[in-house]
Amino acid sequence: MRLSASLFALGLSLFSLTTQAAPVEDLYQVRQPVASQQPDERAAALSSALDTLVLRLTGDSKALSNPALAELRKDPQQLVSQYGYENGPPQVLVVDFDAISTDRSLRQAGISLWSANRPAVLAWWLNNTADGSSLVGDSQPAAASLQRAAQNRGLPLRLPIADLNEQLAGTAENLAANNPDALKEPSARYGADALLAVNAKEEGGQWQAQWRLWLGDSREQGKAEGASADAVADAVLLAVSQRLATHFVAAQGAAQDLTLDIQGADLNRYAELQRLLEPFDARLQSAVGDRLTYRVKASSEQLRAQLALARMRELPPEPVAAAPVDANTAPTDQAAVPAPVAPVPAAAANVLHYGW
Repeated sequence: MRLSASLFALGLSLFSLTTQAAPVEDLYQVRQPVASQQPDERAAALSSALDTLVLRLTGDSKALSNPALAELRKDPQQLVSQYGYENGPPQVLVVDFDAISTDRSLRQAGISLWSANRPAVLAWWLNNTADGSSLVGDSQPAAASLQRAAQNRGLPLRLPIADLNEQLAGTAENLAANNPDALKEPSARYGADALLAVNAKEEGGQWQAQWRLWLGDSREQGKAEGASADAVADAVLLAVSQRLATHFVAAQGAAQDLTLDIQGADLNRYAELQRLLEPFDARLQSAVGDRLTYRVKASSEQLRAQLALARMRELPPEPVAAAPVDANTAPTDQAAVPAPVAPVPAAAANVLHYGW
């Protein structure tokens, strides 16, 4: 391999990353409300915290029914690095799970995991109450509820500043539209990967929300409800997390060995690739000039979705040069016998070509 490992290591600290996706902070920390600090209450809270973490790491509620998880629930503390209490209200048990042992245990159970590098979601969130409608901006008190829900569900969430122009764009009509055209221009400044439009309404002490999500060409929508603003925010972002996970988490048994050919790489992009490919057991096979070749274990759909976060584009396979003709065996009568033509092989199903 011609690429110096020490040079690459230096590049990790010298260059910033360009992808819009964001690693989720405190992905393995769960904040679980509790009524007391009694041992029985703590044991139940640790089990609930593990369930929350599994949903966060998989985006799949079916993972909670995995028999191996039932065994882990009996002693969730084996996966805990530390825990402590924060006084409320509400009182909260803060649990830090060990990332390495948690990932290992879940993978051994056959559970597919979502990496910490996830699409940044820009949320246009309109709250409707008896006092009127209000677009939630990132510096408003209502933003804290959304950020807590985003952390609980493992999503990097961004909110608009909700200035006058954005309030004019973030109307109930625009948020309920089947396409996000009215939101595209004001959203561009935030550089997010996914766009979320939510129309939440409080009535009689209950909250209901309708939401729409756009990621690339895909569109999702749904409804959620809750007994409070916090509860409905958590319900919406849980649903959004589960929909997004379908694009980035391979179904059990769907992963295969793939070769990934990357063109146009430099130190900055190498650092970005290391982070993007980390969940796929990526192994660098060769590095020649600006070209990197990896072996990864993933589904092709999952890998394509992950690389799209880095604004990478898929390239067509390179043409294969025709095999040279041996002059000693070439026919003497060129007019009578046509020159041999090398067949053009079909693109290998397990090779993907990408660049910037």
